[in-house]
Amino acid sequence: MSTVTASGPGDPAGTARRLARCALAAAGGAVVVLLTALGSGGFLILLSGLAGLAAAAVGLWWFVAHRGLLRLLGAVLAVGSPAAVLALYVLGGVWVVALASLALWAVALGCARSALRRPGEGPGTVRGLPARRPLRPVLIMNPKSGGGKVGRFGLVERAEKLGARVILIDPERENDVEALARGAVAEGADLLGVAGGDGTQALVAAVAAEHDLPFLVISAGTRNHFALDLGLDRTDPAACLDALTDGEELRVDLGSVSGRPFVNTVSFGVYADVVQHPEYRDAKAGTAIELLPDLLQGGAGARLDARADGKRLPAQQALLVSNNPYATPDPFAPGAAQRPRLDGGRLGVIGIRVEGAVQAAELAVRGTQSEALNVLTARRVEVTANGTGDGNGTTNGTGDGNGTTNDTAIGTGTGSIAVAVDGEALNLPTPVVCVLRPRALRVRVPRDRPGTTPPPPPLDWRRILRLALGNPPSARSGA
Repeated sequence: MSTVTASGPGDPAGTARRLARCALAAAGGAVVVLLTALGSGGFLILLSGLAGLAAAAVGLWWFVAHRGLLRLLGAVLAVGSPAAVLALYVLGGVWVVALASLALWAVALGCARSALRRPGEGPGTVRGLPARRPLRPVLIMNPKSGGGKVGRFGLVERAEKLGARVILIDPERENDVEALARGAVAEGADLLGVAGGDGTQALVAAVAAEHDLPFLVISAGTRNHFALDLGLDRTDPAACLDALTDGEELRVDLGSVSGRPFVNTVSFGVYADVVQHPEYRDAKAGTAIELLPDLLQGGAGARLDARADGKRLPAQQALLVSNNPYATPDPFAPGAAQRPRLDGGRLGVIGIRVEGAVQAAELAVRGTQSEALNVLTARRVEVTANGTGDGNGTTNGTGDGNGTTNDTAIGTGTGSIAVAVDGEALNLPTPVVCVLRPRALRVRVPRDRPGTTPPPPPLDWRRILRLALGNPPSARSGA
């Protein structure tokens, strides 16, 4: 596969150099503004800002991990700390300095990230192999998915006009989606597709991969994370059907968690425990707030021991394993919800362990550098609850030479843990093993599609300095 991206006019190296110099100038300006304001509160701005951030994090921890008076105090602290800092700035007459310094720092970050992009990198489309029009495509559609997108966008009628056979899931009863897909293959389908959520997508994708058939993703779910990372149009699911007549084919990885397929993520710990409750579907926020104190502090939630290849992650409260890593574990960073690629052959792993208010504050201030956060990649991840497993954290992870992995555990662990697979609530026996089947899935996508925006590269001020001094572009290529 190759990526076609938008390229700008002029000299990319010169543009990057100018952006790097702008970033350094703006960052220096932010520091100068604070230093020149020392007599009128420069240190006050910096220290009170950090203190307010830490206090808000402590308040948030009290709110989610406790009940009663401490929860009320947490809510007041989480909301009141930023307000108190703002009031302090205004009453102390330093709000202009704070605003100017913050604006300069924002300019510095924007210029730095733009400077570190490779020449010509921008919104683009991963190009695949041209694909012939299928003769007997079969599409499985969930009419309730995404609040009724199948009906609103006329997907059944449009698909049938393009020659596809449509199987509608009956929302009033249990549907074995995998059996429907296998039945379609037995009847001669040469393409399988799904208009539904990512959990349904994964089940049918596994059948398509098993029979080496192309798989069509129709973005009719609620969030459509898989469609986002494929560069599909999430605002118009009908546009995905263009792949039937004018499509191309991509090869992407397919995840497996104890034999069950996933296209996006497998969650363990707090989130997985919350989604097990039936009331979560209709009242997500209220259910989470009600359950979190018991899960975080009351012992109701499982602590997880995980092993990602050779690294041990003990007593995690939450663990996210993804089909290829996300751009960043920071939820507020640009591009955080995207995976830069789907064919890298490695799982993304994010683990979190917050023991109390102090560690919550440290996580808020230090972000991805916090000791409460573990971020890594691995080829195999094994998860057990505390006290289960074989004691060595080992499984039989040998490949068969065809891109698949035998994920049968050789340990003697017993019991089960809550798992959310692409948002679907399950309980799986421990140890739970996550692996990838590299490039196992043939995905059929429209040739004309929005594409993806590469996430901004990690900030590296040493590379920014080298660029500003006129080093050639190859100096920022990576290592």
